[in-house]
Amino acid sequence: MSNEERRGMSRRSVLRGGAAAGTATAVGAGMAAGPAGATGPDRDQTIRADLVLHNGRIHTMDRRNRVVGVLAIRNGRIVYAGNDARAARHGFEGRPRTIDLRGRTAVPGLIDCHNHIVLMGNRPGHHTPLENAYSIADVRSSYRARARRVPRGEFVTTIGGFHPHQFTEVRLPTLAELDEALPHHPAYLSVGFAGPSVTNSLGRRFFEAAEIPVTVGADGAIAGGTETGKATLALRRTLTAAQRERGVRDAMAYAASLGVTTHLDQGAFQATGTPADGAAHEDNHSMHLPFLDVYAQGRGIVRLRINYLHQDTDPAVPELTARLRHTYPFFGDDMVRTGAIGEFIAASYSGGPVFLEAARRSARAGWRIEVHSLTGTDFQTQIQAFETVHAETPISDLRWVVAHVPRITPDYLQRLRAVGGGVNLTGWQYLAGTGPAAGPPFRTILDSGIPAGMSSDGMQIAPMNPWIHAYYAVTGKNARGQVINAGQQISRQELLTLYTRANQWFLGGPDEHLLGSLEVGRLGDVVVLDDDYFTVPVERLRRLRADLTVVGGAVVHDADDPH
Repeated sequence: MSNEERRGMSRRSVLRGGAAAGTATAVGAGMAAGPAGATGPDRDQTIRADLVLHNGRIHTMDRRNRVVGVLAIRNGRIVYAGNDARAARHGFEGRPRTIDLRGRTAVPGLIDCHNHIVLMGNRPGHHTPLENAYSIADVRSSYRARARRVPRGEFVTTIGGFHPHQFTEVRLPTLAELDEALPHHPAYLSVGFAGPSVTNSLGRRFFEAAEIPVTVGADGAIAGGTETGKATLALRRTLTAAQRERGVRDAMAYAASLGVTTHLDQGAFQATGTPADGAAHEDNHSMHLPFLDVYAQGRGIVRLRINYLHQDTDPAVPELTARLRHTYPFFGDDMVRTGAIGEFIAASYSGGPVFLEAARRSARAGWRIEVHSLTGTDFQTQIQAFETVHAETPISDLRWVVAHVPRITPDYLQRLRAVGGGVNLTGWQYLAGTGPAAGPPFRTILDSGIPAGMSSDGMQIAPMNPWIHAYYAVTGKNARGQVINAGQQISRQELLTLYTRANQWFLGGPDEHLLGSLEVGRLGDVVVLDDDYFTVPVERLRRLRADLTVVGGAVVHDADDPH
């Protein structure tokens, strides 16, 4: 797709209702004097636009939660958000392309403030998300559909982002079941970080002939741990630069199809090139290169913010120190930019002397940091370390974050808030969590007043799909329909706020006033949904998709034109 095509609309430029060209008529007083709350030009001022969306329910997610009917974008920025229907027909100069939303719901492009899209883009094989597969039959159906777009003989894979617990059979598919779905493609499914895994007949031939042979059972099973590590390593060794770039484009297209337009990536564990590596290992010094190449080619269709994960064990924290000396926070442009240190700042992630020294040096250098909490005690030692550093070098303006927080308590929420910190949340226990109180305590956190945002932590132990996390947050149910987070549900409006306006806080820097809501002057990132998020039956919520995704005024996903 050329830049010119992307700037306006994709190929056919339609959304189930077609498009019509506007005229070069001045906006005039009628548009300027639209309904109260409309944001647009002054009276008698004309306005130019490249793309106009109209006749929809466009949730701006601004501080008044306005819903407007018309949105106009020029040179990547929003130039009008209001309710004057005449503006769409004859109110904009420049002959903009217009799209009739036919009453559909639109929201700001979603911000995922904690995920691993860089790992996803570097996955071997043709990654196939299975987050909405609820049986082995669903898996086979997804794989058949994927195979139609994959050359014969190439691997169809799913590495992380699902769990056998979500399937009715509560198991992985067998070799025979995968053979039936993929007779002409090798297959590889691996759970979480390190398996267990499974393959089919073509895959078994590949793995058994690998440089470090993999033990594969008669049913296609590959044991977790070292055997899965050997299988993943064998696949990684086949990756070429071109395949990595293709994987990046696939990952971006998947994200755009869900409406996630901005990704705060949290890095990877440093790969050793041995079977000890899991799905979350990559070369931290080169894994961003395929993404940067795609952006350099003008083919990047979502926004990437890069965090740097560090696992020093030396009290002098040499790797982190080198990063702080030679890398700049918030360096880049509005498509790709550096972000923070995290989600690990040291190997001892929950605290201790190395953790404390890493935090000290990050504070002195003025960097945002992010750490993760998974237990009932790690957040305590982390926040205590933050307090120690704050007493030496104030961090109130740096926005330090504790992520996931499934078991954080009200008192520690207030202690973190007191030093200017925040928490980001995820429904990662949806796939395999059991109750009660699986967390995070959404209701408690929102009521505390601490800065909070929503993330996916995809694609290792959780899907990147934001609508699955929405389902978990508003119902408290896991993939089997069991309530595992009782008493902590939040509303759909609150959840969407966490994925949009509230997540600006986690981006910081120049992004904070450019993303997260549909207001004049902000970047034109808009998602038109295939159903009404606010009224759709709750069980349908997790299957929402984007009909149309716009990034900076460019249509980057059109469900009517998937190619």
